[in-house]
Amino acid sequence: MAAAPALSVLDLVPVRTGQTSSQAIAASLDLVVRAEHLGFRRYWFAEHHNMPAVASTTPPVLTAAAAARTERIRIGSGGVMLPNHSPLVVAEQFAALEALAPGRVDLGLGRAPGSDPVITQLLRQSGTTSDVERFPEHVRDILSLVSPEGAALRFASGGTYDVHATPAATGAPEVWLLGSSDYSAQLAAARGLPYVFANHFSGQGLERALEVYRTQFQPSEHLDAPRTFLTVNVVAAPTREEAEERSLPNQRMMARLRMNKPLVPAETVEHAKATADEFAGMGETIMAAARSTWFVGTGEDVAGKLRGFASRHDVDEVMISPIAGSYEAEPLDATPGRTQTLELITEALAA
Repeated sequence: MAAAPALSVLDLVPVRTGQTSSQAIAASLDLVVRAEHLGFRRYWFAEHHNMPAVASTTPPVLTAAAAARTERIRIGSGGVMLPNHSPLVVAEQFAALEALAPGRVDLGLGRAPGSDPVITQLLRQSGTTSDVERFPEHVRDILSLVSPEGAALRFASGGTYDVHATPAATGAPEVWLLGSSDYSAQLAAARGLPYVFANHFSGQGLERALEVYRTQFQPSEHLDAPRTFLTVNVVAAPTREEAEERSLPNQRMMARLRMNKPLVPAETVEHAKATADEFAGMGETIMAAARSTWFVGTGEDVAGKLRGFASRHDVDEVMISPIAGSYEAEPLDATPGRTQTLELITEALAA
């Protein structure tokens, strides 16, 4: 039997029908605590904007809240979408987080906007943001700014100006590059940084991206050998029937995204089943394609798939995105399906 990989969590802070943002965030913070208790390695918050079903808009804020509730688990972003932000602001935020939770903060950086063109334009109008074409340069700047040594700006007229993300750092967050194509794999390899392929978002090109990263990797002061893990969407339940039902709301969300239908809060399982005809034809095809890349089943089913997945791609860690939907009778300030997913998988892997 293949060795059990270490597990981590990626959280988009889902918002279900009838749930407030406050309730959704409270449920996710409870899940962080449970993940630490179960022995998960790290817990990352994604960045998405203006989506009715996603409350994870500000990874630094959520990471700070998670830091206050935990003691050992690594916490951070998966990721901060760098084109939306000034590199100095990102560096200052995560330097402060590192001071709050020394030695356990991850700064995952992504190149995608994490939203639609309208929101991207609003982000750019509301303050100084990064140019996506300058992503490699801004990654380099953040690495310098969050280090205890800081960065030095050189004036064209001569002389330098020292800049620090925090006055007296004794450590720095660990910087990861995230991507779903070759681009970030190549940049991570060239900079000698750890890399994560966003398999939960797009399973296309996984093998190629890992090959590029591993074969082109250049040792650096940050890392002496390639380091990577993968993400995957998962649902675990006591029965396969329940697991499949709990996967339906997210399948339908994917269909809405791909078909440019209006986005809505995450549907309950009952509503998804009762309105199945809404996604007949093309919607069913999209849902089936999404479902084919997810690990859905009992704890034993999903644990076996995780073992095989990690072994096949030669990684010792898998970051799961627990996408289990909710039934109408379940409390709005908790996330029973996602909690159950973490518990059943860890129990099966330990058996």
